Amino acid sequence: MKEKNETGLGLPAPFYIWDRSETPMEGDVLLPFAYEEWLCRLIGRGELPAGVHLWRHRGAAVLGLRDRRLPEAEAAMAQFAAEGWSVAVRNSGGALVPLDEGVVNVTLMLPNPAGVMEHRADFRRMVALLTETLRDAWGLRAEAGEIAGAYCPGEYDVSVDGRKFCGIAQRRQLRASAVQAFVVAGGSGSALAARARRFYDTAAGARAGESGLDYPVVEPGFTASLAELTGDAALDAAAFKRALIRSLERHGAVRAAEPPVPPQGELERLVAAMRERYDKRA
Repeated sequence: MKEKNETGLGLPAPFYIWDRSETPMEGDVLLPFAYEEWLCRLIGRGELPAGVHLWRHRGAAVLGLRDRRLPEAEAAMAQFAAEGWSVAVRNSGGALVPLDEGVVNVTLMLPNPAGVMEHRADFRRMVALLTETLRDAWGLRAEAGEIAGAYCPGEYDVSVDGRKFCGIAQRRQLRASAVQAFVVAGGSGSALAARARRFYDTAAGARAGESGLDYPVVEPGFTASLAELTGDAALDAAAFKRALIRSLERHGAVRAAEPPVPPQGELERLVAAMRERYDKRA
């Protein structure tokens, strides 16, 4: 499938919206990551156009590789699992991200036929999409830059007035890439941050505070939901999704009638492979 002209955000056309966010997912949180892995493979082979995948999860702790290596990580993971949260190590960069119904996961999946490493350009494309959405829908001025004290801190944190509402990670394949944004739309950002801090308090164990231990120091006041940032309690995941889709459609995106369906057993196979590869201490 050949690419046509690009949209204003530099998105290849055609560009599709695959929305699976209407009902929050439950169960294994690796399933949506496996779904995106499958989509990216098809996009990389030219069998699918580029697209954005939208999804939510009712309660999950998605770890980065460095979180899994903390001395008491297994105890912290077990604590979350005992409370009914799905716990997994994702195949993209970054650190722990807690998910609940108020978090909208937005993943841009783009072909990269030349195999060129342009990860900063992909991050900037996601930041541009989010800042445009917030400006047009709520008049908010969002900007990118690391927010110390937020969970999963990074160069491409997206924040308003110094409070982070979104983190961005990336997954690259040979001929495609996925840029993942975890947008705290509704609910309490500080409550999610408190969960992240509790994970690290347990996972660091007796070595908490040691300079050689690699984990973020999370302070709840540095993360906020869009509802909190606007002061609009009615702003929720659905409201953010509608605003985001309006932005995407202005740039030529088309809502797909139905998301692509993988072959039976394919997602379970990919989940098993991801868990075998990434869910290890060393």
